[in-house]
Amino acid sequence: MELDMESMASAIGVSVPVFRFLLCFLATIPVSFLWRFVPGRLAKHAYSAGSGALLSCLSFGFSSNLHFLVPMLLGYLSMVAYRSKCGILTFFLGFGYLIGCHVYYMSGDAWKEGGIDATGALMVLTLKVISCAINYNDGLLKEEDLRESQKKNRLINLPSLIEYFGYCLCCGSHFAGPVYEMKDYLEWTEGKGIWSHSDKGPKPTTFGATIRAILQAAVCMALYLYLVPQYPLSRFTDPVYHEWRFWKRLSYQYMAGFTARWKYYFIWSISEASIIISGLGFSGWTDSSPPKPRWDRAKNVDILGVEFAKSAVVLPLVWNIQVSTWLRHYVYDRLVQKGKKPGFFQLLATQTVSAVWHGLYPGYIIFFVQSALMIAGSRVIYRWQQAIPPKMALMKNILVFLNFAYTLLVLNYSCVGFMVLSLHETIASYGSVHYIGTLLPITLILLGYVIKPAKPARSEGRKKQ
Repeated sequence: MELDMESMASAIGVSVPVFRFLLCFLATIPVSFLWRFVPGRLAKHAYSAGSGALLSCLSFGFSSNLHFLVPMLLGYLSMVAYRSKCGILTFFLGFGYLIGCHVYYMSGDAWKEGGIDATGALMVLTLKVISCAINYNDGLLKEEDLRESQKKNRLINLPSLIEYFGYCLCCGSHFAGPVYEMKDYLEWTEGKGIWSHSDKGPKPTTFGATIRAILQAAVCMALYLYLVPQYPLSRFTDPVYHEWRFWKRLSYQYMAGFTARWKYYFIWSISEASIIISGLGFSGWTDSSPPKPRWDRAKNVDILGVEFAKSAVVLPLVWNIQVSTWLRHYVYDRLVQKGKKPGFFQLLATQTVSAVWHGLYPGYIIFFVQSALMIAGSRVIYRWQQAIPPKMALMKNILVFLNFAYTLLVLNYSCVGFMVLSLHETIASYGSVHYIGTLLPITLILLGYVIKPAKPARSEGRKKQ
């Protein structure tokens, strides 16, 4: 069996541990489907927890579940013992343990060399544990003091241990997300809310959306396997790369980033299929006639939205969507003081938390600082674009194109740091194109203070509103 696994792993160019992980990851689809036939609420929670723990054990080894237990128990004990501060306690305890695991396992280096460990699943679990504790903390607050997302997700009662374990380890999202809320998980398990079909007509059909996600995953994997031998990351340290002309080096950075993204598209497409087929991914009905089911809760990426983003501002809305939503609800929004508007500080702090969540590699830190600069620069172009009067449509279209080109350039320049991770390789790759993706957003941000366009005039109808 081991020899067969080795030959199958080598056939697709991965190591045996990664191949074993992929088998367990693909198994989340049928395992999630079988959840639908488990009778009874408690049995469903037990199935969610047990199936997630079993697949983790098969993929990463038994010790992985011991690692998962630490933040889970820290979060639950915080909710039991100190509800008024359990959110902030769990945030720092959860991130502290995750950072410790990142440092100990140096998982980024292992992933680059074809290895795999439980750190990726622990990253997803940490976000779930923290959001559960914060929402339980929010259950103490007055409703009028809460944002809409807080009202929707807050927990009045403490979840039982079996509910909590089922939520944390539910196999469909345990390996790679998407992150979801405890309240949604409970309503899904109990057949309440949008999952209550007593007066909503027939249950939504999952198979069409599941097949679409599986086919998307297959295309993404095929593209990745085709492109990755042609654009290896090792080329950035190859003397030949530094002999190329500027435009060839810049185009190689674009293709290296483009290639790497298809791996993530594949992973998230499989997760999407798992969550959809379980039913948890259902998020309501469209307004069309006849209405169609929506599966937004399962969606973690909009591939065309990423590759053809008109502005860097929209990237968090189309890439790693559920984690971006988590960062907005539990970091960005909560750093904004009541009655004030968010600024660059909130953006930079959120990107820093995201960087630490990924790991303490210099490449991650630099990438997310770059992301904050990229988004701030894109906002400047957008403000100029909005100030153009309607009669100057050509000029507005030129600015729209410039924002698209700017986003394309700076994103693929920045993501080299995310891929190579080391400080030396990141700085060398940025320097090979004269730091264009760093200097350009900084220049735009500074120009934004100098060239301040007047706010576009509102129509009489909008003024009356």
